[in-house]
Amino acid sequence: MKIFAGVDEVGRGSLIGPVYAAAVILDKSINLKILKDSKTLTKEKREVLFSYIKKNSVWAIGKASVKEIDKINILEASLLAMKRAIKKLKKKPSYVLVDGNKIPDLKNYNLRAVVKGDQKIPAISAASIIAKVTRDKFIITLAKKNKGYNWDQNFGYGTKHHLKAIKKIGITKHHRKTFSPASKINKHNI
Repeated sequence: MKIFAGVDEVGRGSLIGPVYAAAVILDKSINLKILKDSKTLTKEKREVLFSYIKKNSVWAIGKASVKEIDKINILEASLLAMKRAIKKLKKKPSYVLVDGNKIPDLKNYNLRAVVKGDQKIPAISAASIIAKVTRDKFIITLAKKNKGYNWDQNFGYGTKHHLKAIKKIGITKHHRKTFSPASKINKHNI
């Protein structure tokens, strides 16, 4: 029987934290109609689906750290996070569908890129939900330790409030140093 996995990443455009990816192999019993791209769902709906997917699928998370992002660039770090997620799956899929137009370099796996796959393929939608909720929980924990940036609301993206906080407070060890505006600031608030 052919087993396929869906893969998606989250956090590429954020100014802080790791980029996360999830790989998901859906169980046959799962209701495919309720799986949507995580960006189109409310926080509450994502949380409900997160639990549902975790209970009814084989899934794994991969991530690439801020240091890795700054060293190899965000695209390569995203692909690395995807590769880690795929390799962590407890079952090896016959083929893997990856959201976007690039695939990670992974020997002995049959991978295919699907542009807007998170909107077309339920397993990729499920991966987008798992990755988003997992990363959001991590960022909310960081927000509690790094007051003033409003990360629990903006999740590290370059909102007006976040950019104003960077000017006022400075950058942290969680900021991606190769991303603007951190790349233009020499003073690190670590």
